[in-house]
Amino acid sequence: MRAPRADATRNRDQLLAVATRVFASADAEPSMRAIAREAGVGIATLYRHFPTRESLVDAVYRDQVARLTTGARELLGQLPPAAAMRRWMDLFGDWIATKNGMLDTLLAMIESGEIAHAQTRSELLAAITTILDAGRAAGDLRSDVSAEDIAASLIGIFTVASRREQEAKAGRLLDLLMDGLRPAARPA
Repeated sequence: MRAPRADATRNRDQLLAVATRVFASADAEPSMRAIAREAGVGIATLYRHFPTRESLVDAVYRDQVARLTTGARELLGQLPPAAAMRRWMDLFGDWIATKNGMLDTLLAMIESGEIAHAQTRSELLAAITTILDAGRAAGDLRSDVSAEDIAASLIGIFTVASRREQEAKAGRLLDLLMDGLRPAARPA
């Protein structure tokens, strides 16, 4: 099998980036035509790369999960663990926001087994654990907190303060969560 042409790869990447942005800003699922228009391509080009809505949702979803999992390692390479954790929380919020415009399709795909929710959960918990382990080793994150604790906290925060509608509130709540993740100061 031949590798895709460079322009085809660029078109696919552009469509994926635009679809992610459109899904994140939509209140309801946008049409495929609206995504193609926003990307500046014809509908046939969109369908050539993503023959169905489900294939586009799957590609966006998998791309976002990959960004979260690789993002954990990349952030640790650039920032101290506590700062990496806080920045990763923002990435998680972006991922949650992206689901806004594809929620119905995504839920149907999870229900049908097309997307393995358990696998995604495992990947995200592993990303959180990577940062937690580095933070514990550096002494700037508590040792008694689990990845599940953080995941549940993040879901709670983004349930009550969606990033798009209440970004300042979400940021404050994430900062409070980070305060709780830091070890207590030891008495002198």
